[in-house]
Amino acid sequence: MQEIISKLRSLVLEAVKNSNSDCISLSGGLDSSILAFCLQRKKIQGIAMVTKDFPSTDLVYAQLVAKLNHLKLDVISATIEGLIDAAEQTIKILKVFNPIEIRNNVVVYLTMKHAKDNGFKSIITGDGADELFAGYNFFQRLSLPDLQGNLERIWKIMHFQSKSIAKYLGISLQAPFLDEKVMSYAKVIPPDLKVREERGRKYGKWILRKTFEDLLPESIAWREKAAMQDGSGTSGLTCLFNTLVPDMVFSEKAKKYSKSEKVNLASKESLYYYELYRKYYDFPSNLAPSKTRCPQCNYSIEEGSHFCRMCGSFPI
Repeated sequence: MQEIISKLRSLVLEAVKNSNSDCISLSGGLDSSILAFCLQRKKIQGIAMVTKDFPSTDLVYAQLVAKLNHLKLDVISATIEGLIDAAEQTIKILKVFNPIEIRNNVVVYLTMKHAKDNGFKSIITGDGADELFAGYNFFQRLSLPDLQGNLERIWKIMHFQSKSIAKYLGISLQAPFLDEKVMSYAKVIPPDLKVREERGRKYGKWILRKTFEDLLPESIAWREKAAMQDGSGTSGLTCLFNTLVPDMVFSEKAKKYSKSEKVNLASKESLYYYELYRKYYDFPSNLAPSKTRCPQCNYSIEEGSHFCRMCGSFPI
């Protein structure tokens, strides 16, 4: 165990040392907090994004991590108007109308845009830690063989929308957890060290938490996994669109798109995003040919995937 902890810490520290980013996307979650600790001597700029009008949990943690590691912190307080505009830009970049994907990547877009607009050249993120170390909450419900099988499946198909957003905005992206040496070592760590019980409850990324727990505040090292949309507050967009879109309008348009474009929309939020998507792109069944298609939107499904990237349908 100690050998694994020592090796993993050394590899992550080396990967961060090799980065030359001048700012960090800082949520105060485990992954970005580990990177912030590793970067404290460089004293780069931290950027945190929260919503102005919806509840969010990230800010207090991001402020704590920035203070402990002597990082300056810019806080983006996004208004409803700013979120809606960012949602359209995110849809335009990612070419999907998946609500979860949009709510999460609105945060990425606004953070990277702020960095770009303020003259930063490169941003560092915690991408990859959840996929490599079993950070998502559903991993905790799996048996060890199923956990390993799901991790291996995800490693084959994992992709990171932050790369597309960074490329679109013209800013460099660095992700130390996706460093080749870190990834190779993470993949051979046994699954029972990735999901394990601690203090009476199960945690994902257990080995990553143990590796850095002596260097982080307890409230950060053992902070429960929170989706980006929840920590930032962009999950409030769901309620917003439920209020903005009348029931009759939703019903009529949902029937229309189901009949004419073979797209079944499950929510008012999905409808809103789909209409933004259609401003720029053709409907899904007219896109890439595939033998396997999403039962909800008829978009092609890549082999090994259990969900639709286009509309977010899960499981498939």
